Amino acid sequence: MSTNVLAITEDTTHKLLVAQSHVGAENVDSRMQRYVWSKRVDGQHIINLQYTWDKIVMAARIIAAIENPKDVAVISARDWGQRAVLKFAHYTGVTPIAGRFTPGTFTNQQQQKDFKEPRLILVTDTRLDHQAIIEASYVNVPTIAFVNTDSPLHYVDVAIPCNNAAPQSIGLIYWLLCREILRIKGKIPRNQEWEVMPDLFFWRDPTKEEEKPQEEDFSRNQTESAPSGAFEALSNQPDNLNTNASSQDAAWTGNAASNASFPANNSSTSAEADSAWSNLN
Repeated sequence: MSTNVLAITEDTTHKLLVAQSHVGAENVDSRMQRYVWSKRVDGQHIINLQYTWDKIVMAARIIAAIENPKDVAVISARDWGQRAVLKFAHYTGVTPIAGRFTPGTFTNQQQQKDFKEPRLILVTDTRLDHQAIIEASYVNVPTIAFVNTDSPLHYVDVAIPCNNAAPQSIGLIYWLLCREILRIKGKIPRNQEWEVMPDLFFWRDPTKEEEKPQEEDFSRNQTESAPSGAFEALSNQPDNLNTNASSQDAAWTGNAASNASFPANNSSTSAEADSAWSNLN
């Protein structure tokens, strides 16, 4: 009995669950109802991951069938998907459009710098990337899109149901799609794990990444600025404290003894003063 090599594995299912790819929105579009498995108590809809994997395989087969990867445009206006788009383009050779989509990129030929004529586009969010979807429909270019339970499906040819509002979910879907394309093209075997980790496709906050080197440099400078004999002095500190304490005790005893003779001296001095006063009288 032969096994289906395209079937979803337990490891892939575990990755999708950890990345919250199955968590949908509170609202459901009428055409997305087929992909909903159930609804949670808090109102969030649960996406059927079997449909997610089937659409990933379908999209991978479509993209792999195009001879020139540059004819595929991958678009993400959302910040959370820009890093995934660039990594996806790096490993598959497609054309990335990360950031703001310039109007007229697919329709205005006078834009010699930004004008493109793709054969297929892949968008991360049908709402934020609506300009690219509309222009692709004008020039009869098919569209593959990541869609949530409340995403509109206008002019979308292949919809991949997933959580397209979470950074880990977006990165993982792009990672799975990239891995499946490379497997279909025979660049990586199916019986081995891909050496590229999904974390490379995840979005990272640039402000936090800039703070980490500064903290490391500060701690390194603090360590280097400490004198070499500081630790030895600290280790010998208890003995020095005991020696200083004994010397201070001896000095205090001597002072106390000298202070004890003050009353006798004071009494003799007062007697001499009295006798001198009587002689004057």
